Amino acid sequence: MAAGILAVFPERREAAGLAGPSGAIIQPVATILIVDDDATVGLTFSRMLELDGHTVLRAESGAEGLARLAAGPPDAVILDMRMPLMSGLDFLRRVRSQAPLHDLPVGIVTGDYFMKEDVLEELTELGATVRYKPMWMDDLQTLTRTLLERPHADGAEAR
Repeated sequence: MAAGILAVFPERREAAGLAGPSGAIIQPVATILIVDDDATVGLTFSRMLELDGHTVLRAESGAEGLARLAAGPPDAVILDMRMPLMSGLDFLRRVRSQAPLHDLPVGIVTGDYFMKEDVLEELTELGATVRYKPMWMDDLQTLTRTLLERPHADGAEAR
C-alpha cells in the first residue's frame, strides 16, 4: 500500500503535497492501472508509482485489465505491449471501442525497438503514448505525468 511505502520517504510525501503537518497522507495523486503479464514488472512499476503517492491497480493479463476497467476507470493506464492471449494493441482497441473509455490516457511500454511502423502508427492514432524499456523511475514518473496532464476531449486534464 502507498501509505507504508510513503512512510519510508516522508520528504517525497511532503514535497508532493500528500501529507499534512502530522505527516498523515492527505489523498492519492491519481489512480493508475498497470497491465503487464510479468508480475515482477507490474510490482516494480506499482512500487515506483506508490512512492509518488499514486494508488495503483494491477492486472496480469488484458482480460483482467478490462475487468478492472469495467469496475471503474482509473486516471490512466500503463500497458505492456507484448502479452499472451491479448496484446497491448488488442487491449487498447477494446478500450477505445467503449465510449466512456475513449479518452482514457494510455501509455504503452515495450521492449520492441523494431515494432512495425503500421503498428506504431495505429497505437498513435488510438491515442497511446509509447515508451521503451528499460523504464527507470524517472522515465516512469515522466510517462505518468504526461498521461495525467493529457487533455480530454472536453478540454479537461486527466487528473
